[in-house]
Amino acid sequence: MNKIETFEQFMATTKGNIGLSDFMVNILIAAILSGLLGLIYVKFGKSLSNRKQFAANFVIITLTTMLIITIVKSSLALSLGLVGALSIIRFRTAIKEPEELAYMFLTISIGLGMGASQTQITVTGFVFIALIIIARSFFKKNEQKANFFINLNLKNSEFSLDNMKKILADHCNKVELKRIDDRKDEIDIVLNVEFSSFEDIEKLKTIFKQTYPEISMSIFEDKGLV
Repeated sequence: MNKIETFEQFMATTKGNIGLSDFMVNILIAAILSGLLGLIYVKFGKSLSNRKQFAANFVIITLTTMLIITIVKSSLALSLGLVGALSIIRFRTAIKEPEELAYMFLTISIGLGMGASQTQITVTGFVFIALIIIARSFFKKNEQKANFFINLNLKNSEFSLDNMKKILADHCNKVELKRIDDRKDEIDIVLNVEFSSFEDIEKLKTIFKQTYPEISMSIFEDKGLV
C-alpha cells in the first residue's frame, strides 16, 4: 500500500459514529439547555435590544451547531470541507453589545459540546455558568441605583455634550452614558439615569424640548425592552 492509498484511506476513515437513539437524547438535551439559556437571557440580561426576539434564535443555533459537529466529527474529510465552506460565508449578525456576543458564544458552545457527545461536561459547564449569571445579576441589582434608560435622538447641529451634561446633572441623581450612535445628520444617545421623583422626569423632558426643539426622547425602565 503506497502513501497515496494510505492518505486516501485515512481521509475516508470514519469513526465515532453515534447511534440514532443517542443522537435523539443529545439533541433533546441541547434543546432544553438552549431553551433555559434563552429564559436566563430574557430574565437577567441587560441588553437594550429586544431580548425575547434575540433569545428565540438560541435553540435553532444550538441544534444547527450540534448537527454540523455530529456529522463532521466522523470524518476528517468532512471536517476540512466544513472549514472550506465556512471560509466563503460572511455572517452579518448585528451584534451591538458585548453581552449579546457572550450569550451567542455560550449557545454555540452548547451545540459543540452536545455534538461531540460531551454531555456531562456540557451540562455541568452550563449549570455553573448559569449560576454565575444569576448570582452576578443579583448582586448588581442590589448595587445598581440608576433606574431608567433614556434614548435621545437629535440633529448633529443641535448637539452639545457639555450643555447636555449640565442639563442631566441638574435633573438626575446619577448618569451613565451607555451608547452614542453618530450618523450623518443625527445622533442617538442612550443613557442610564436615576431620578428622585416623577417630577424630575417631567422637568427634564421640558428642558430638553426647550433646548433641542427637534429632539425625540424615549424613557423606559432599566430592564430594557423584553
